[in-house]
Amino acid sequence: MKKNSVSRRSAIQSVLGVAGMSAIALPKNSYAATPTPFRDYGQVKITKLETFLVKPRWIFLKIHTDAGGIYGLGEPLLEGRALTIQTAIKEVEPYLIGKDPRQVVHHWQAIYRHAFYRGGPILTSALSGIDHALWDIKGKLLGVPVYELLGGPTRDRVRIYGRAANAEDMKKRKAEGYNVIKTGVAKINPANIVENPKFIKYAADNFASLREAGGLDMDIAIDFHGSIAPQTAKVLIKELEQYQPMFVEEPCQAQNVDTMVDIARGTHIPIATGERIFTKWGFREILEKGAASIIQPDLCHAGGITEGRVIAGMAEAYYVPIAPHNPMGPISLAVGLNLAASVPNFLVQEQVSLGEGYLKNPFKLQKDGTVLIPKGPGLGVELDEDLMKDKIGHDWKNPETYNALDGSVTDW
Repeated sequence: MKKNSVSRRSAIQSVLGVAGMSAIALPKNSYAATPTPFRDYGQVKITKLETFLVKPRWIFLKIHTDAGGIYGLGEPLLEGRALTIQTAIKEVEPYLIGKDPRQVVHHWQAIYRHAFYRGGPILTSALSGIDHALWDIKGKLLGVPVYELLGGPTRDRVRIYGRAANAEDMKKRKAEGYNVIKTGVAKINPANIVENPKFIKYAADNFASLREAGGLDMDIAIDFHGSIAPQTAKVLIKELEQYQPMFVEEPCQAQNVDTMVDIARGTHIPIATGERIFTKWGFREILEKGAASIIQPDLCHAGGITEGRVIAGMAEAYYVPIAPHNPMGPISLAVGLNLAASVPNFLVQEQVSLGEGYLKNPFKLQKDGTVLIPKGPGLGVELDEDLMKDKIGHDWKNPETYNALDGSVTDW
């Protein structure tokens, strides 16, 4: 027995000894070897960042490289703060010049975490546009669409929605081929904190006219835009329920998460939010508390494609679909299409421009209310700079709205 025990111990020691020697002698390309910053797969460097103010209110970004004319496009928009975003990108430029653009996630982390004051709409909007452009470059260098880099397509087309303010608009959109429409709350004056039955009836009647013009097979979402106080939002949602909106967007200010939870629990209509939420950390509370059953990250604000993919994954864990927010330009739409093509829990994509007058090959609305996913490398879009000559420059400002009775500031 003792002999067998010694033999067994010797065998174990022998095996451990061999394993130890193997660990010491691992080849240089193993994970245990002396780390090198990044795999050497050819030299590519960022040479310049350019931003352009583009009508009606957008910013386009070009990140240039030394790789045979390859550049990346992005849309780092923050509505009404175009000059601020241009300055923020200029401040980030020294970090990026000379760097390899293919290290997309590494650059995201560096730009976000090396800012002592993290997050917020200015940093994350600038970072979002940079992220778009870096993914565009990477896809072009490898000759594949961005969604291929994210695991390949989960769909071949993406449902998009148009806008309608009244029944006539609805008829036009339906004739164009849309089967999803978003509208706003119809009102004569900005909403008071507590509104009267006339205000509620006016808004509900307008939505009823949209439902009648669109028919029962039209999905119609309504955006409260965070400008309806919770005290009125609850009453209005109850009145709208009979017309079955696809979702109610921002029924109150998006940062008022606990109130949004209360509103969501009081209705069977899906609640959506996300355009003014930034990064995975911002969406965590929304998802954990069940404040929304549809989330709407804006890929020009929330952190770009890199962060959008993470946010979509978080939402999937809560069985929540994403409907990316996008009242911006065609580069932003291309970003949204590439993300939509790569995730399973996609619902619908917002858009205001398919690229006519901006892109060499604008997107086309299909008869089924969708847009086909882009096939070209990177984001799959190319600017038509000749057509854009008369669209360079703008001084768009945020609307200023005031209470009709006393002149106090109201949300727009």
